[in-house]
Amino acid sequence: MQNLTGKVALVTGSGRGIGRSIALKLAKHGARVVVNDLDIALAEEVVAIIQSLGSEATACVGSVTEVGFAERFVNTAMTHFQGLDIIVNNAGYTWDNVIQKMTDEQWDAMLDVHVKAPFRILRAAQPIIRHLSKAEAEAGKEIFRKVVNISSIAGLGGNAGQANYSAGKAGVVGLTLALAKEWGRMKVNVNCVAFGFIKTRLTESTADGDATVNIEGRDIKVGINPSLAKMFEQSIPLGRAGTPDEAADAVYLLCSPESNYISGQTLVCGGGISI
Repeated sequence: MQNLTGKVALVTGSGRGIGRSIALKLAKHGARVVVNDLDIALAEEVVAIIQSLGSEATACVGSVTEVGFAERFVNTAMTHFQGLDIIVNNAGYTWDNVIQKMTDEQWDAMLDVHVKAPFRILRAAQPIIRHLSKAEAEAGKEIFRKVVNISSIAGLGGNAGQANYSAGKAGVVGLTLALAKEWGRMKVNVNCVAFGFIKTRLTESTADGDATVNIEGRDIKVGINPSLAKMFEQSIPLGRAGTPDEAADAVYLLCSPESNYISGQTLVCGGGISI
């Protein structure tokens, strides 16, 4: 059932992993998607897949932390699709260390990508959403828009070695709560999904512990020791880590019309894990 037909969705960090699955999930339900990634090849690959599904998509390449990116991202939706209905603030990564060894750069990087970037995107979107909602109200139409911010169980319960990431993801929850109150009058549902252990390139098991990814010129260590990953999975009531597609399903729930009276909530997608 394509219950998002005609909707325009912006999804940050949607060239791979969870973001890619979110973009494809929304497209399969009829949404037109603005795909974002640092890598133009990955972004264009997702655009091509969406187009092959019979939906529409375009790419907006760049870092969500760049000055001016938010305005460019929002304007891409308006230029190509003349609308703005769904915003998913998904882009992010981890850069771990215990606090006594954590640098200011590590701290700032996590707050920039997880809190400041969503803030800027939502700030840039507000005038457009206000204009659209006012016109709809004057026409006697009740049309709901959706914002889904991505948090983590680290943002709800903390995690050793992730003071920066935990603080950033906790900030996302606060941003969600504030915007749900500010934007309710514009018929915008603002919610949050907090992921548990989801299998992505950032959480893959690595025996040697030397796996890295390059993000904006920084080599960031990624991966989890296999024994630690096994321990994590054993703590999950459903007995395993989640997949990117299952993570996308949780986001879709809060983008669907069935969530029109749900706002200011944080949905934990973690296989039953307790915080």
